[in-house]
Amino acid sequence: MIRAGLIIAGRRLPSAGFLPNCFCRRDSVRMFMRIVQSFEMRLFLFFAMGLAAQAFAAEKELKSVGITVGDLGNPFFVQIAHGATAQAKTYNPNVKVNSLSCNYDLKNQASQIKDFTASGVDMIVLGAANSKAIASSVKTAKARGIVVVAVDVGAAGGVDATVMSDNKQAGEQAGQYIVDKLHGKGQIVIVNGQPVTSVQDRVAGALSVFKKYPDIKVLSQNQNAQGTSDGGQRMMSDLLVSYRHLDAVFAVNDPTAIGCDLAAQKAGQTGFFIVGVDGSPEAVEALKKKGSLFEATSAQDPYLMAQKAVEAGYEVFQGKKPEQETILIPVKLISRENVGEYTGWTR
Repeated sequence: MIRAGLIIAGRRLPSAGFLPNCFCRRDSVRMFMRIVQSFEMRLFLFFAMGLAAQAFAAEKELKSVGITVGDLGNPFFVQIAHGATAQAKTYNPNVKVNSLSCNYDLKNQASQIKDFTASGVDMIVLGAANSKAIASSVKTAKARGIVVVAVDVGAAGGVDATVMSDNKQAGEQAGQYIVDKLHGKGQIVIVNGQPVTSVQDRVAGALSVFKKYPDIKVLSQNQNAQGTSDGGQRMMSDLLVSYRHLDAVFAVNDPTAIGCDLAAQKAGQTGFFIVGVDGSPEAVEALKKKGSLFEATSAQDPYLMAQKAVEAGYEVFQGKKPEQETILIPVKLISRENVGEYTGWTR
């Protein structure tokens, strides 16, 4: 068979069938490179799509949150509920949030957590009524795959994260204010509260300061006023009967301090002053009120605290480990001298 070729300058060039091997090898290399490049592109797309699918799958929708706190009659806990709700809505504007008050009753709170668990909430924000005794309820919720975050007070049972004020610092600030005002000498009572870590840490912080001053005498420290104004009033009335002379009172929260102030006014007692913890709007009003014995409070920020609690819980909900399992938020002492500069809680 005769194969045609091109004639250039009087010479016949071979047809494609007779091209030298070097030309064939070049074509093969080009073809091979095209195949490799195509394979690499397909491989890249495969992995990229896989990673995108993983990222998409990780963003679970937060559908429901249950909040249970000590007492929604206390503005502090109202702000916790508002802060937690606001933060949850940043992840899903349609998230369902149920805020409940256990009224510092452990059985009520255990029942509330049981109901949250049965309804299949994604997250529980827990302000424990009893830090240790709530453990079994926490374990039950976590066994069902529910994220549990402790707020304001610690909680046993293996919570996923804890967000609260630096309560030891709050007690230390209150204690130092009392010592400084008394010049290191005087008789003091501590009006205590619920068996929760925040209260225990505040009392421990104050006592750590008092112990440095031998002339500071703590006459009472175990009276539980239940963290309420009514409880503070009852306990203070009893203490005024038991102790004829007092120089200062440390109340573990502002409602208790306000109750102590009311009791003193009813008894006509004005020879001592009162320090609390919270920085609540009611405390600010009392600090500015003429004739009030309420002189200082270590200010917290419950709204911010709750926001950070839900933020930590959401990380866990998405399968991530929180950067810190326990987050402590600093506090600041507010007194009559600087109350004018105090801007109050976040909301």
